Amino acid sequence: MTTNAFRLGALAAVGTLTLTACFSSGAASGDTENRARVAMLQPPRSGLSQFSDDAFKLSRWSTAETLITLDDLGDAEPGLATGWNRVDDRTWSFDLRPDVSFHNGTPLDASAVVTALTAATTAAPKPRILDGVELTVSATDDDTVAVSTKDIDPLVPQRLSSPQLSILAPEAYSGGGSDPVGTGTGPFVLTAVDGTSGATLDRNDDYWGEPAKLSGIDVDFVPDGTARAAALRNGTADVVEAIPVSQADNIDRSLVHEVPMPRTNTLYLNTASGVFSDPAMRAVAREAVDEDRLVDQVYEGRADIANGLLGPALPWAADRPARTETPAGDATGKTITLATFTDRAELPEVAVLLQQELEAKGFVVNQVVREYQFIETDALSGAFDAFILSRATVLDSGDPVAYMYSDFACDGSFNISQFCDPQVDAALDGASATEPGNERRAAILAAEKLILERDAAIPMLHERVVQGESEAITGVARDPRERILITNQTSFE
Repeated sequence: MTTNAFRLGALAAVGTLTLTACFSSGAASGDTENRARVAMLQPPRSGLSQFSDDAFKLSRWSTAETLITLDDLGDAEPGLATGWNRVDDRTWSFDLRPDVSFHNGTPLDASAVVTALTAATTAAPKPRILDGVELTVSATDDDTVAVSTKDIDPLVPQRLSSPQLSILAPEAYSGGGSDPVGTGTGPFVLTAVDGTSGATLDRNDDYWGEPAKLSGIDVDFVPDGTARAAALRNGTADVVEAIPVSQADNIDRSLVHEVPMPRTNTLYLNTASGVFSDPAMRAVAREAVDEDRLVDQVYEGRADIANGLLGPALPWAADRPARTETPAGDATGKTITLATFTDRAELPEVAVLLQQELEAKGFVVNQVVREYQFIETDALSGAFDAFILSRATVLDSGDPVAYMYSDFACDGSFNISQFCDPQVDAALDGASATEPGNERRAAILAAEKLILERDAAIPMLHERVVQGESEAITGVARDPRERILITNQTSFE
């Protein structure tokens, strides 16, 4: 039996989605023993466009890189830019790393950076990190770029750390979107993508930094959580994203690693139309949520009860101001549609318990559950009364303002709640303009207070990701921000 046939058979035995033949794609390299097999949670939603959340896959595979990286505290560090300075209130200058080439052999220079960042500013939809930001980029000389913003923005360096603003070779943008195959700068070259099934990456022997210890990465996209867990147990994957908590106890403890996440399981309520356009009905939904029950019964204690949008991964958020709550009305006989997706195995279970809790308050609840790629458009268009989402709160810049703007500003690009409040917009604008530090954190918590008082979204719990790693592999990143996973230091013992 071939290696690939064994893998497929092992997963077929559990009656779930099988890992595809992608894991065998490294055979052509002649070094299959030194290739990491990775089972990822979600398939690409936008053809691996860096302007979408697919960018985080490119980052986690160490194929696309950014001008700036972030340290553990969220402070800016050099990436493809070695240094930067603030020229004036609205302009920053970035010095590019010398002697860097893209995977297609073209050099990294100021013109390439201008092409990449300008493509991001004109993309439709625009990358989430640029919500509310008008940004222009120009070449000062061959090795320096100037980045200017219409409004004063103290977080420009942190914004440029977002994987959605990765720098790809100019040819990546020739088709109007972005094509990451063979156009990154990282220690691994993306050589092939098999639709929503898998991807193949090989070591970049010309990497500007320390070359990767692995010869390559073979990726399968496996939305089914039971299948991902089975892949780890059966030894058919070396690294597994997001093992469902229901499966964690069935796996050798030495293979399971909990990572505290700045990720909040949130119930978004449609504030623009339907039952929840009434603040009193949103208040009923807030009172219906039993966070303790969700943590105990669905997450088996592997989560933290939410007191706000921002969780224990941001310790300063615990010092939040007191809130005034809207009184609840009478929901008897009110019909609502509650939706979520299957990609995160816990969410349909959360939906079942929430339906029970909402019905206990008098609501008549209809459920809609699909894969995320088939439900996102409806969620963003306001097709549902309520939507359960596992939401990263500092995914883009290391700072939660971008997430809060995206989700709760009138023109936010990820506004599932269809929420618009001028007072909240003003608070978010104020927080965005405040310099990093204690004053900015206070402004963020003031904006959070306004959002929560209006019950636009009900934070339920803060997740911990359960990441699986085989005993043979080492140097896998355990990143709360979900930006890095396989790095140039990942290797087999």
